[in-house]
Amino acid sequence: MEKQASTMTRRTFAKAAAVGAAALSLGGLMAGCADGGSGDADGKSAPAASEKPDTLTIYVGAEPEDGFDPLTGWGYNGSYILFQSRLLRFDKDLNLQPDLAAEWSVSDDGVTYTYKLREGVKFSDGSDLTADDVVFSYLTARDSGASMLDLTKLKDARALDAATVEFTLEEPYSSFASLTGKLGIVPKALYDEQSYRQNPVGSGPFKLLQWDAGQQIIIAPNEHYYGTMSPFKQITLLFLDGETALSNAQSGKLDVVMVQPEYAKSIVEGMDLLTYPTIDTRGFNLPMEPLSTNAEGKEVGSNVTCDKAVRKALSIGISRQAIVDNALNGVGTPTTALITQVPWANEACVYEDDRLDEAKKLLDDAGWIEGDDGIRVKDGQRAEFSITGRTDDLQRYNVAVAFAQEAEKLGIKINASSALWSECKDKAATIPTCWGTGDYDPSGDLCGYYRTYEEGAGTNYSQYSQYSNEVVDGHVHDALATTDMEAALESWKKVQWDGTTGPESEDGDMPNIWLVTIDHTYFVRSGLDLGEQLVHPHGHGWPVVENLNEWKWA
Repeated sequence: MEKQASTMTRRTFAKAAAVGAAALSLGGLMAGCADGGSGDADGKSAPAASEKPDTLTIYVGAEPEDGFDPLTGWGYNGSYILFQSRLLRFDKDLNLQPDLAAEWSVSDDGVTYTYKLREGVKFSDGSDLTADDVVFSYLTARDSGASMLDLTKLKDARALDAATVEFTLEEPYSSFASLTGKLGIVPKALYDEQSYRQNPVGSGPFKLLQWDAGQQIIIAPNEHYYGTMSPFKQITLLFLDGETALSNAQSGKLDVVMVQPEYAKSIVEGMDLLTYPTIDTRGFNLPMEPLSTNAEGKEVGSNVTCDKAVRKALSIGISRQAIVDNALNGVGTPTTALITQVPWANEACVYEDDRLDEAKKLLDDAGWIEGDDGIRVKDGQRAEFSITGRTDDLQRYNVAVAFAQEAEKLGIKINASSALWSECKDKAATIPTCWGTGDYDPSGDLCGYYRTYEEGAGTNYSQYSQYSNEVVDGHVHDALATTDMEAALESWKKVQWDGTTGPESEDGDMPNIWLVTIDHTYFVRSGLDLGEQLVHPHGHGWPVVENLNEWKWA
């Protein structure tokens, strides 16, 4: 007997609420924003009832450096894929639903997944999409090692006929169905890794008309798409910096503009500010071992954060609401856990912070004594360390600065700076950096941050905190090995905290300190309906176009 994989998670995602409002001072920029956009000769204004333009110009984020190839990472977290379609899709409750596949099933032993494709699907060039294209896409993504998805458990894929694909796994892997809700399908006959990323052809809702590197892409509806057809004949996505994008919005040149929190209190005439809840979390790794040199000759660890008293004091003693207010302009939600308000979140990992006196006593009891300059010292070691945010992400740098300000109240000196992302990651094992995450699949986050590095497959971030816990590894194994999805959810919760051990909860190991879940904000031209948005995953900007084909004038 086989059971339908549609018995996946059925619990409703509870939307996060935006909190607080303590605007950052932006000097002349904010003063200019408050004037609103009066428009110019080339600008747009809100359409009258009789005016419904059939083109859009939008800014939703930076140009993808590696292009639009899903086999090397485009749309890896299950959203904003545009040009390709996936076997399954996530609905608003994060349940898996048919997409390119009309139906699917899983064998009782959990190692065979069978997908039946919908009939008559074509790529945007008019060629037929068959099971061979699906097989090619998955095996290429697995074998190249370039995909950001963990396909290491995929033993084989084969076409049973033109419309049926069978996947065989090395062992049961409960997250495989979620992976099929993420990977876009490419045409085998047209695929070349170097050229495809600039010239994507797929079975998704749009096709690429033009790409002006560093400036824009122009897309149009894919007339062969099997789903909802966009009412707009052409959509231009501009690649701008945040200030230029806001300026263009104020002058009426944009229909949608993604804005970072520092601009969210701006006023733009003819546009409405829309705020969407997310699972997009920010936090810092906290090295758990003393500073040393590993076998590769690289420094790892920290003589400050290796003390659990320091890690816990930071986590319970700071005010995350103050960080939201000061770093994010009030646009976000304080969080003590990697993931919240999803079916696999563990409520035991939610606890009160801003317990300053309790945190100070914890440090006192651990031997961290406040010095004449206010900074604590233990056995000659100052409670001082550095952290980084990304130079290309003001938001992460702001979070780093606000975190450092909160730590100072505890007598812990944190030196916040920004660096190139490559440098941040290279030094994160000794200099904590600001991480961003938020995935539609529990394994995407929980394996990455909490499974022991030596035991992990795919992207694994526990190396940066030197985290290792055999019990947690066992819960990860149980969550992935089961064929009972309800049992998998319970195991994923235990990965975080099982009542005795785990990385999270205020009694946990705390290899990371999670601070905020950001909201995603956009100025949208009045009268433009962006449809029902899925809760946004990690990546402010692009997730809003996941349902771009459903946008319309109200």
